[in-house]
Amino acid sequence: MTNLLDNRSVDLSTVFLSILAAGFFVGVVVGLTGMGGGALMTPALIFLGVGDAATVVTADLTAAAVYKSGGAIVHAKEGSPDLTLAKWLIIGSVPMALLGPHLVAGFTSDADQLDYVLKMSIGFALLLAALTYAMRLYINLRRVRGGAAAADPNPKIRPLPTLLVGALGGLLVGITSVGSGSVIMVSLLMLYPGLAAVRLVGTDLVQAVPLVLAAAISNIALHGIDWDILIPLILGSVPGTLIGAKLAPRIPQSFIRRGIVVVLTMSGVALLDKAGWAPLGVEETHPYLIGGIGLAMVVLVPLVWGALRKQQGLPMFGAPTVAQLEDVGYVEHASQHPDEDQSRP
Repeated sequence: MTNLLDNRSVDLSTVFLSILAAGFFVGVVVGLTGMGGGALMTPALIFLGVGDAATVVTADLTAAAVYKSGGAIVHAKEGSPDLTLAKWLIIGSVPMALLGPHLVAGFTSDADQLDYVLKMSIGFALLLAALTYAMRLYINLRRVRGGAAAADPNPKIRPLPTLLVGALGGLLVGITSVGSGSVIMVSLLMLYPGLAAVRLVGTDLVQAVPLVLAAAISNIALHGIDWDILIPLILGSVPGTLIGAKLAPRIPQSFIRRGIVVVLTMSGVALLDKAGWAPLGVEETHPYLIGGIGLAMVVLVPLVWGALRKQQGLPMFGAPTVAQLEDVGYVEHASQHPDEDQSRP
């Protein structure tokens, strides 16, 4: 009996430290880059095997509601968000975030089937998050080249499309915990191309807090909360986020962001593979396929990006670099002065 208790204590300690380390690492990445919270944390916890998909999504959303609040408060104090725009997003997203988990749970009462559906949903959501990062870069490239609308600090709000964007984001986050930043951000870029980038970021961050909180509440009501996961997750992610934010001005983020996109793509395919998605086969997993996808992205994506640059009248490589296109200040200046030669380093 004593040996069994000792072994259980060792296992719990190992799980606690693993979740703490994962939370800290993802927190640092979020603090550094502002992206990848749920998109990195959820698959990391699933692959650690600390719980089923529903338990992991619930814990991740609850932790995110804690560590995202600080960033939103900072942006609100600086006056950067468009609060009217955020209001319409929240009206659309919060009800769907509350409803989403119950819609999925309504399809089946079988725990294994629910786990399968959630893993499939998260896998596709990760691929969508990776795609939206690429779309955001391309939109910024077009803005820099003079294809963007004139800057408009107070754009006319379009309630219905904004509500629909919020509803889509709320549904996605409520079910998978992925997409509160990536999908909504790109949709807003398309709806309000003249909105200043700093206001766009602030608006997205402010609306994300009630969205994530609503999704967390709905998932807790449905699945309960596993404190053994949540406590180390918060203990790791909060200081990690603060440290990442402090390091951000000193560390080039471009390579980290591109690395995140590769990881998101590989994680999405790996989750679909783990769930037994039919096109990949249900009998076994395919680690070589997943590794090959990652390698192909490293080799082929720069070539595809170069082709898109040529389409915009730029050389395949050079300025504006990916790092510049991720820089809010650079994009704002370049889009307001399209007559300047943006191809120069």
